[in-house]
This record gives sequence, C-alpha cells and structure tokens, in this order.
Amino acid sequence: MALKSALDLGIADAIHRHGGAATPSQIAATATLHPTKISCLRLLMRVLVISDIFSFDHPRDDCVEGEAVYALTSASHLLVCSASVNMVHITKMLLHTNLVPPFSNLGTWFQHELSEPDLFKLKHGKTFWELVDHDPAYNALVKVGMVFDNSFLMDIAIRECGAVFQGIGSLVDIAGGHGGAAQAFSNAFPDVKCSVMDLAHVVAKAPSGSDVEYIAGDMFESVPPADAVFLKVRQQVFTILALRLGSN
Repeated sequence: MALKSALDLGIADAIHRHGGAATPSQIAATATLHPTKISCLRLLMRVLVISDIFSFDHPRDDCVEGEAVYALTSASHLLVCSASVNMVHITKMLLHTNLVPPFSNLGTWFQHELSEPDLFKLKHGKTFWELVDHDPAYNALVKVGMVFDNSFLMDIAIRECGAVFQGIGSLVDIAGGHGGAAQAFSNAFPDVKCSVMDLAHVVAKAPSGSDVEYIAGDMFESVPPADAVFLKVRQQVFTILALRLGSN
C-alpha cells in the first residue's frame, strides 16, 4: 500500500523533477499532496526507503537545515512516468483494488479442494478475465499495463537471451493479445515468421497492417504448428515485479 500511495501521489515523478533528489516539502509542492500531510509523508518515505524503493541522500544547498532528502533508486526510476522505460502502468494494474483483495482469502482458499473456484473468483465471483470483460476502466488499465510490460520484458529478453531464438523459422505467441511481444520478435528477427494466437474477440481487435499473423483459437484445444512456442505466464509477473522493485 505504501508503493501504491507513492504511485497515486506521483512521488517518483516529483523527485525526478527536482533532479533525482528532493525533500518532503519539495515533494509536497510538486506531487498531489496536501501541505498538512508533510509529517505523514516522512513516515511513508521511511517505509519506502526500508523497502529500497527510495534512498536517503545528502542534504543539498537548497534544502532547509535538518530536512531529510530522498533520492531515486534503480527501482523507483522505473516508477517515473516520463521515463522511456518504466513499470508505472503494470504496477498500477497489479496494485489495483480488483487484484489485491483476493489475496486476503488465501488462507480460506487452502482449505478447499482444488475443484473449488480460483483465488480471484473466490473473492469477486468472477475469474480475472471475466471481471476485466465487465469493467471497461479496468480493462483499459490491464491492456495498457500489458503493453508496457511486454515492451519492458521483451527488450530485456531479446537483448540478453536473443541467441536462443537463432535458427528458428517460425514462432507463435500463445495468448499474445494484440501482438506486442510477437512484434518485438519480428522486428529483432525479420526472417522469423511470427504469429499470435488468442481468443476470437481479442484477435478481432488486433492492429492491422502488421507483419504478424493473428490466429483465433483456444490453446486448451489446439496450438498452431511452429518451430517455437512462446508463452508468457501471467502469474510470473508478480515474482518478476517483486524481484525488480526489491533490488538496487
């Protein structure tokens, strides 16, 4: 919740606007924070510093004497909206009020047989994707979050592990949405025939004019033939996020 508050208030952006380090009063003047809450902001920042989201910095000449200075870390640099590479949208998606409350029922979920509803349905009465389909605002947030997350991850995967894709002639991205990952593959490896398989209503809204082929189908029934199958497991995003934001 401290991380969610930092996103809601735009704290990383406020610190970024002050050159990467700022005092609570400077943050309050730039972020969407009421001036009377500066003392509370110090407590919030303490939690975020302990979590390595932000760090303490040495006071600067323009600081009030005795006032703490907080600086961006490699983690909070990813929470700056104006940064060309950031995790703002995917983090907002993961910390949304639709996604966090189901975990309060984790103990209850363990007391049921596996045939019982999944954790998300246990709380909301709908699966994750059913709720997304019935909540336009959350649907938009999920789509934007996935696009930015794909862009972030695929850049790393291709740059650091691109050798594993050498020598293949075709690749299909299963449940690839509107083809963000497949398009990244296609741009990096133009000789590879890239395609995306997803449900019909998803494929129907795929962008036109792309060199990526879109195939409507259900992966639980069949998977199109290809030299390689790419499957980005959504649950892994939680682990990836925790690892990224917990390191310097």
